[in-house]
Amino acid sequence: MAILLCLFLVLILTLVSSIFLKKMTNSKFNHPPSPSSLPIIGNLHHLAGLPHRCLHNLSTKHGPVMLLRLGSVPVVVISSSEAAEVVLKTHDLECCSRPKTLGTGKFSYGFKDIALSQYGAYWREMRKLAVIELFSLKRVQSFRYIREEEVGLVVKKVSESALRQSPVDLSKTFFSLTASIICRVALGQNFNEDGFAIDQERIEELVTEAAEAIGTVTFSDFFPGALGRSLDWLFQRHQKINKVFEELDAFYQHVIDDHLKPEGRKDPDIVSLMLDMIDKQENQDSFKLNIDNVKAILMNVFLAGIDTSAVTMIWAMSELVRNPRAMKKAQEEIRTTLGDKKEIITEDDLGKADYLKLIIKETFRLHPALPFILPRETMSHVKIQGYDIPPKTQIQVNVWSIGRDPEHWTDPGDFIPERFTDSSVDFRGQHFELLPFGSGRRMCPAMSMGFATVELGLMNLLYFFDWALPDGMNFGDIDMEETGNLSIVKKVPLQLVPLQRYWSGDQKA
Repeated sequence: MAILLCLFLVLILTLVSSIFLKKMTNSKFNHPPSPSSLPIIGNLHHLAGLPHRCLHNLSTKHGPVMLLRLGSVPVVVISSSEAAEVVLKTHDLECCSRPKTLGTGKFSYGFKDIALSQYGAYWREMRKLAVIELFSLKRVQSFRYIREEEVGLVVKKVSESALRQSPVDLSKTFFSLTASIICRVALGQNFNEDGFAIDQERIEELVTEAAEAIGTVTFSDFFPGALGRSLDWLFQRHQKINKVFEELDAFYQHVIDDHLKPEGRKDPDIVSLMLDMIDKQENQDSFKLNIDNVKAILMNVFLAGIDTSAVTMIWAMSELVRNPRAMKKAQEEIRTTLGDKKEIITEDDLGKADYLKLIIKETFRLHPALPFILPRETMSHVKIQGYDIPPKTQIQVNVWSIGRDPEHWTDPGDFIPERFTDSSVDFRGQHFELLPFGSGRRMCPAMSMGFATVELGLMNLLYFFDWALPDGMNFGDIDMEETGNLSIVKKVPLQLVPLQRYWSGDQKA
């Protein structure tokens, strides 16, 4: 029976595919170039490997504006800064909705969040809430003591390893740091206190599993309707998505229940801020929040906040240890600027080390944590570099590819922070050669919080410690292979040996 069902579904898919291809061929529109396609699956067979690299390779053959058909879904891939500017600036409004997928719908509680919801009145209200209430500069600065305390704890733990001269897993260290910060900022809960709902290691695993689940391909995403649902049922594609979602949902509910207790709201974390908003709006007839909204925002903050900042620090330290000249230059500037024997580094010190900012920019360019900005969807017909893009077309901007475009970057595969010296190119969404946080209406609202975490973490580790490779390793032995789907991290954890820095006049023991 299952075999007959599969054959029937294949016949239907072939028919749908043929109709789609005929419609595209007979169109009077000037569509972007496309690679060769197959019946039913379209261009899915070209995506064997990491998507950002597969699409980069295809774009070198078919151009910076390329049309793919993934099942029955048309997708335009953007791989140049010029085309990205047309999408994110010229046609920002027409291209600022989001496609609906099974994973994004599940983890956003039916698109009730900020990052994944479709453009409209609801999204505008949620965006306003994020910009004014949750991630304003004043709010970000109010959480600085949390970032400083957590980075201070990392310095203390690394110092203990330095005394033993034992390697530190910096990949795990950075994920632990960002998870600790986000849990305190968003949830008001500390790993080190009794009663925390999930242990720290499981939190970090959940972030990875959730990112994989959101990026999981389902048949429903490529073949909408009963057909896709039938195939998903047949191949049981929903199980992993549901399992991870249910565990995270239970965790969020536990946190919310704690906040709803009389003694629950102590420090002003994001959960307490949103629950206060719910309390104050009971008599309002306008836009109202509910518990699902709170959970959806938590999902955005929790997944994006932990993952992206940690990934950026991992890649930055990986590149620095592979480039000892850049490492030495960064350390000398930080130590000269801040002076000897500084016991703690605070956010008052941020911005004083210009070369560190160049290092972070170069890391954003060479290793963007998200190789694609979150996909957009056109709401009306637009033209991109002369090509016609109809409504309901997905737009994928390959930030990784743009950051390695030889038309804009000399030696694009090399780590050269000095390329940003005296350069006006910045990462805040106005320069389309560098888009780690996106641009336009859908730009990441938590950019300032993420950058502060990265800069403070790197500054501390470069000031207080020198770094060496474990015994038997050379700089060329560092494996830079990537892994992941939504975010791209170093596949092999970064293991380095911290060496306690000896100040001038000190004697080694």
